[in-house]
Amino acid sequence: MARSWATLGVDLHLEPSGSGGLRRGLTDALRDAVRTGRLAPGTRLPSSRSLAADLGIARNTVAEAYADLVAEGWLTARQGSGTRVATGTPTPPGAAPTAPHRTPARPRHDLIPGTPDLAAFPRTEWLKATRRALATAPFHALGYGDPRGRPELRTALAGYLARARGVRTGPDTIVVTAGFSHALTILGKVLRARGVRTVAVESYGLDVHWALLRGAGLATPALPYDGLGTDPREPGEAGAVLLTPAHQFPMGTPLHPDRRAAVVAWARRTGGLVLEDDYDGEFRYDRQPVGALQGLAPDRVVYLGTASKSLAPGLRLGWMALPPDLAAEAVSAKGRADTVGVLEQLTLAEFLTSGAYDRHVRSSRLRYRRRRDALTAAVTTRAPEVRVTGIAAGLHAVLRLPPGTEESVVQAAAWQNLALHGLSAHRHPQAVTDPLDALVVGYGTPPDSAWAAALEALCRVLP
Repeated sequence: MARSWATLGVDLHLEPSGSGGLRRGLTDALRDAVRTGRLAPGTRLPSSRSLAADLGIARNTVAEAYADLVAEGWLTARQGSGTRVATGTPTPPGAAPTAPHRTPARPRHDLIPGTPDLAAFPRTEWLKATRRALATAPFHALGYGDPRGRPELRTALAGYLARARGVRTGPDTIVVTAGFSHALTILGKVLRARGVRTVAVESYGLDVHWALLRGAGLATPALPYDGLGTDPREPGEAGAVLLTPAHQFPMGTPLHPDRRAAVVAWARRTGGLVLEDDYDGEFRYDRQPVGALQGLAPDRVVYLGTASKSLAPGLRLGWMALPPDLAAEAVSAKGRADTVGVLEQLTLAEFLTSGAYDRHVRSSRLRYRRRRDALTAAVTTRAPEVRVTGIAAGLHAVLRLPPGTEESVVQAAAWQNLALHGLSAHRHPQAVTDPLDALVVGYGTPPDSAWAAALEALCRVLP
């Protein structure tokens, strides 16, 4: 039985034309496609049989056209490799030669905070979870679906967050997002639509988050910071506050219990909202993790989490646990077109429910704790004037430096090809606190094979 043209070879759009016959018309069309750059050097062409079937012409006509262009140097033909566009073909008229793409050079050592050890991503277990998720997923799961996210993932998240973080929520009030920034963008729209004009933020944090809120038309004044950490008790005219209560970024302190209670009381008294960024809540080393603030007031706190620190930021998986009256508004602001990949959602749901996520987090916690201990010991021995702080949790530490030395240390690190952040890089322009000289060291970032060398490079630049 003759095979349909739709099942043969690869697609190639050509329109042979001219008065010199099919062979010449095809030859001209192919030559023009190469000359203009539509067929790039190295592109594999369909077999003569396949192209002849697609164009409805004799196979010999295609073979002869190919042979002509091979003779002219436009194409190459090798046994087992097929027919390809020759390398070194002329640059299309009017086009500048394409410069080779150069990836920016990576630093020899990377201690920038915010990224886990990506080499430790659990590829084998993730692949197993993907296979199981695909094998059991109903066919309609691959459609557009619910803008809140797949119900399998929302159900798994509700159970996990309640068990591990003390979050009080259900599948109906969880919205899956493409990471924290996506969630914050959605909330910015919701807050602006509600008439909020100001979101108070912490004196130290990430400028990209402040910029997202400002992009939504919201002012972002800084909250005071003192010996007890962030002070959110009286956020002025703000209609919402953005906090990292379990492990302040980057200073590393948890929100004081009195201030946790006070900010919840403020929210209930004024109708304000607390946006809780629980960016690394799983990683606490010296005692049980601090529970989510959301557990104290599910009706006034929006809980935000991601898989960026526990697994990898490239998965683009985050979630919001919302007060019931806010969930519908967040879904509307997110929209149906703004969704997260279904396969990633199904895989994470399987990863959570199978216990693979818990096993991975526990394994990672032990590895990062060993790194933290090595960092503390090395700095204490090699640089006694430097004080290591903020180490009870997370994937980074703050190294307090002698006054006036932060800039010179960061510069010395750059000379040694060591990527390192000073604390000033995370200070709000309107910070209500005295400046500190310090480094924010991301000890979770290097792979295991590079950790010892990165730690040695760090010690060399410390005063």
